[in-house]
Amino acid sequence: MDIAKALSLEFNIKQEYANNIIQLLDEGCTVPFIARYRKEMHGSCDDQVIRDFADRLEYLRNFEKRKEEIVKLITEQEKMTPEIMESLDKALTLTELEDIYRPFRPKRQTRATIAEAKGLKPLAEIIYAQKDTRSLEEIAKDFINEEKEVNDTQTALSGASDIIAEMISDNAEIRKILREFLFNSAQIVTTLKPGEKYLVYQTYENYKEPVNKIPSHRILAINRGEKEDCLKVDVETNNERCIELICDEVLVKNGSFEEFMRNSIADSFERLILPSLIRELRTQLTDNANEQAIKMFEVNLKPLLMQPPLKDKIILGLDPAYRTGCKVAVIDTNGNVIDKTVIYPTPPHNQIEKSEKIITELVMKDKVDAISIGNGTASKESEIFVSNLIKKLPRRVEYMVVNEAGASVYSASKLGAEEFPDYDVSLRSAVSIARRLQDPLAELIKIDVKSIGVGQYQHDMPQKRLSTVLDGVVEDCVNSVGVDLNTASYKLLEHISGLNSAIAKNIVEYRKENGKFVERKELLNVKKLGEKAYVQCAGFLRIPNEKNILDNTGVHPESYEATEKLLKMFNLTDEDIKNGNVQNLPRLIGAKGEENVAKACGIGVPTLDDIVKELLKPGRDVRDDLPKPELRSDVLSIEDLKVGMVMRGTVRNVIDFGAFVDIGVHQDGLVHISEICDRYIKHPSEELCVGDIVKVKIINIDLQKQRIGLSIKRVGEDEEVSST
Repeated sequence: MDIAKALSLEFNIKQEYANNIIQLLDEGCTVPFIARYRKEMHGSCDDQVIRDFADRLEYLRNFEKRKEEIVKLITEQEKMTPEIMESLDKALTLTELEDIYRPFRPKRQTRATIAEAKGLKPLAEIIYAQKDTRSLEEIAKDFINEEKEVNDTQTALSGASDIIAEMISDNAEIRKILREFLFNSAQIVTTLKPGEKYLVYQTYENYKEPVNKIPSHRILAINRGEKEDCLKVDVETNNERCIELICDEVLVKNGSFEEFMRNSIADSFERLILPSLIRELRTQLTDNANEQAIKMFEVNLKPLLMQPPLKDKIILGLDPAYRTGCKVAVIDTNGNVIDKTVIYPTPPHNQIEKSEKIITELVMKDKVDAISIGNGTASKESEIFVSNLIKKLPRRVEYMVVNEAGASVYSASKLGAEEFPDYDVSLRSAVSIARRLQDPLAELIKIDVKSIGVGQYQHDMPQKRLSTVLDGVVEDCVNSVGVDLNTASYKLLEHISGLNSAIAKNIVEYRKENGKFVERKELLNVKKLGEKAYVQCAGFLRIPNEKNILDNTGVHPESYEATEKLLKMFNLTDEDIKNGNVQNLPRLIGAKGEENVAKACGIGVPTLDDIVKELLKPGRDVRDDLPKPELRSDVLSIEDLKVGMVMRGTVRNVIDFGAFVDIGVHQDGLVHISEICDRYIKHPSEELCVGDIVKVKIINIDLQKQRIGLSIKRVGEDEEVSST
């Protein structure tokens, strides 16, 4: 297989670009670097396309490697034929390869291998050919052999039937036909086992759904129920039709021994083929469901990490609790802790007045702008306390309830202990909660992203695959934003293209010993950071307010000379960039012609475009263009809501069947996929992503189950948010 050609067709890109991407990946270039700084080599594919390309490249290489192994193994058995080789060349999936190899795979002892050892393979081949006109008994007489325990014709025919059953089971074409038929016709059937603990799976009592229609989240729920021994799961199939499909392939028209062959076919299907294909089918369903769930986690994680930071604000973080009190930490605009304390406004203490006094003093002394409240235990009571307090404050303060998932993981981690060795675990959580509002990306990357809680069934996923995908999301996010080389933690730096944990720690150590970096090329002085790593990482690291303004942009050092030529061409200077006097640059370039200017600078048009964007907004943060966090000044309870109200909310999680939206009540409301928009959509992620600010209408309220049903599509264009 010409892998580059196959990938160029699959991804609809020039084969030259496919060759270039493969070369760059093989050289060890990271996806963010390839996507950002090698656009001319791949036609400006985005990072997701390149990541998918890399995954597919790995699959095809594994496919080719396995194909070579199979060719070698069959050849060593001296059983390779032109027909088998042609079948291998036509195979498109690993499953097809394994089907072709199945007859040649070394087998453990089976009924067929025992029969073959008794010398009955030739008898089976005669019967399978269905051309001999003699009776079965007459043919079988020739194979009676008392030494091999074949004492009569019945024993010989029984052994021959076992061999024929295995021959049919090993037939690649038959397995392919049946696999497709079962996928299109079989049904998953579940029954609930008795017992109170199984009530969570009540939905799956006497449940049945076609295999080709069952959604991924239900497959994962059924698998979990089966694993917890709450559900019995079966696959219902049309066995009669399956047997007829085999007959269509195996029985010779007007051939001999039809009844015998039909019995062997039925035995092959029921004893060998069906159990194997059902295992395959369920594995395929699970693999597809896992990939969908991982994709869902990926879709949710990126916008969560890319939520706009609350810049230049003093933030008070509050980690709610009951008996042990609410831990409080105030951070300055750089995330440094400037105050910390504990208050007890929640039961059983209910020290509301004392707690109000303490928080008021902190707010006024530290000039707090916003309060970040964790959404865990005692969150509702803490939110009510904060909401009532800020109405009395002489200073304008707003609050937001943030997802504290993983905060406790960070607090108890080695990194948490390194950052705050003198703080107890819950106080570290308060700092993390404050920082999650101030800069979500910088804080959330400190924990295992699987702990963030924006997916479904993440603990049931294949963890290696999940980690690979999510690490890719983190890498893309961190590099698209870029980091301040002089303030970034090693945990943030290790996600930068070309760096790892050891080099990131060396960068932090270099800062401690030598002071701030003043230019990017100083990175070459860092231990273990060589030229190759420098090329990969330099463009993603920023140095604000130093001698070279380009060091605070996404312009790569390899393009500094081209940038200087560009500026000189239009009589512009670094001062013009600093003062924002380059806004006419796109028009000036347009007048000369983009291709002419790019050629004169020795770069391609895509690189020229990127340089111009950076010069127009040096030091810009791509997150600044996204909707700002929705801060609140009042609190609602579910009892305050009425059907028909229109609310503004923030999308917190997008799942296969809808999206959960925070409307300022302790529990998020659900917008079912059918209530998202008027047009048909296959998945909620087509319309929504985490962090979106949306207007929703309340369509049902279940006080007993604490559930809120929401609709986006029922909100009229002119409807205003309801007052409460």
